[in-house]
Amino acid sequence: MGQKVSPIGFRTGIRLDWKSRWFAPKSNFGEFLVEDFRIRKFIDDSLNRQPPYAAISSVEVERTREEVKVMVKTARPGLVIGPRGAEVEKLKEALESLTNRRVNVNVVEIGRPDLDAQLTAEAIAEQLKRRASFRRTIKQRAEAIMQAGAKGVKIQVSGRLGGAEMSRTVKQIMGSIPLQTLDADVDYGFAPSFTTYGALGVKVWIHRGRYGEAPAPAEARAASSARPPRARRAPGRGARPGRRVGRGPRREAPTVSAEAKPRPEQAPPAAARPRPEEAPPAEPQRPEPPGEAKES
Repeated sequence: MGQKVSPIGFRTGIRLDWKSRWFAPKSNFGEFLVEDFRIRKFIDDSLNRQPPYAAISSVEVERTREEVKVMVKTARPGLVIGPRGAEVEKLKEALESLTNRRVNVNVVEIGRPDLDAQLTAEAIAEQLKRRASFRRTIKQRAEAIMQAGAKGVKIQVSGRLGGAEMSRTVKQIMGSIPLQTLDADVDYGFAPSFTTYGALGVKVWIHRGRYGEAPAPAEARAASSARPPRARRAPGRGARPGRRVGRGPRREAPTVSAEAKPRPEQAPPAAARPRPEEAPPAEPQRPEPPGEAKES
């Protein structure tokens, strides 16, 4: 029986902060918890599941006595903010009517969307919904993530893949995924894909290196990992100068002095060359008269 732990929950409180940051007495805890769930579901349904498709990865909630602070992390901040902040104002008014509290919305841009596991899972689920080839889809996504600078990636898709009768699981693994190292920055995302032949589950793990270090692009990592040119091996201690180790003595070509070198004979110029004698033209033979016969 497999014992799997979510990389996000495994690191929460040690390397990662909570998605909801507030304190409440026992009488109000359940109310605030359900309210946070409604806020996240409303933002996801209104901005991710329908136009403008703002690619929102996560929503964090902070509470004070007076207001509720909502932090929206998105790869397309322009679609969330809108022209002159019109869309943000609409979202703020909708959340205030939903919670009956004063709401402050803060939009945070995701610098590298390819290294966000939740956005990757959502993109794969959307492609599977459009009947794309699951093998080609997960392979292309994994290669794009590695090109973006990730240390490792694992993508797992489960369900009735390709409309098969029996469900199965397909994985694509590249690089390293240290699941038990708390110091490793491993992002995790899950997204369902509701197709005509059933629901598919998409899970994505992305290893972005150690906490505190910026991921380098694939070209820079390839250049840094290239080995320096190999130095030429020096001869051993007992080697003689001018002699190669492990081989016989080097034979030198015999030297010939300049005086002893034979000089090539120069050909006479074309004008001085004798012309071949022309043969005289042959005399034509005269035919014999018909009346005369040759003497036998």
